[in-house]
Amino acid sequence: MIAVWMILALVLLVILTAYVCFCITFYVRRKPLTDEFQIPPGKEYLPFKEQMISWMKETRQLPFKEVSITSYDGLKLYGKYYEYEKDAPVEILFPGYRGLAERDLCGAVQRCFILKRNALVVDQRTCGKSEGRVITFGIREHKDCIDWVNFAVKTFGEHTRIIITGISMGAATVTMAAAKTLPKNVIGVLADCGYSSAKDIIKCEIKKRHLSPTVFYPFVKFGARLFGGFDIEEYSPFDAVQNCKLPIIFVHGEADDFVPCEMSVRLYNACVSKKTLFTVPGAAHGLSYIIDPEGYFKTLNDFKYE
Repeated sequence: MIAVWMILALVLLVILTAYVCFCITFYVRRKPLTDEFQIPPGKEYLPFKEQMISWMKETRQLPFKEVSITSYDGLKLYGKYYEYEKDAPVEILFPGYRGLAERDLCGAVQRCFILKRNALVVDQRTCGKSEGRVITFGIREHKDCIDWVNFAVKTFGEHTRIIITGISMGAATVTMAAAKTLPKNVIGVLADCGYSSAKDIIKCEIKKRHLSPTVFYPFVKFGARLFGGFDIEEYSPFDAVQNCKLPIIFVHGEADDFVPCEMSVRLYNACVSKKTLFTVPGAAHGLSYIIDPEGYFKTLNDFKYE
């Protein structure tokens, strides 16, 4: 009898640990949206606070159209469309993990306009106005990306050229979508500071908390399956680049201590399609553009998607 109780206690402990890991890693507690300007947490962003807020203010002054789609699993997802010029290429942009589009992609609309592109900036599921409570590190999000592409083709015309762009988890999202069947309208991908797989980045985060990935990662994986209904190892950016036919620009800051630069290097080396890699010395996570805008623009202008 004691043995039975011990087994039950062990099972409950495993389930409870998996639940805690699920809540920490994947579950989003929604907060009311405000008009406050936000910058990412971390001291590395403080020197650029004024520039980032300036970009956000400029973007808020630009005319835009709010758009929405319904995801394959029934969530209402929202975005904002900024038009530089009718019939110009459309860049669809995705923010990062738990990220607000305005915050993570500040300056991106201005960059698109300089490149003579229209910008469709979307809130990933669980973030901003978009519905959802569970982040899946690209497993479900890359399907949303495909839906946004189909929306763009239907809305802007069958001859519209499309570039899918993402930062951090957004980069993983677009990279994973790039290896799927997409309309011929999609001409390329821009992946800024993306991770090689959910498994790799989650293990990195566990290590940063001075815990053992060997011990705790299985609980994270089990929690995703039990409480989120998905397999975190089902698909990854690394899987995608080995089967992708679309041209990809990989960008990464060499001082990134959130998503190590080596992950983009690994993706670049494994990628079988046309590709280029641009790394920025001294740039922390997501700061490559603000640290070296000239190099960023040169990379984008020199790389020919078509």
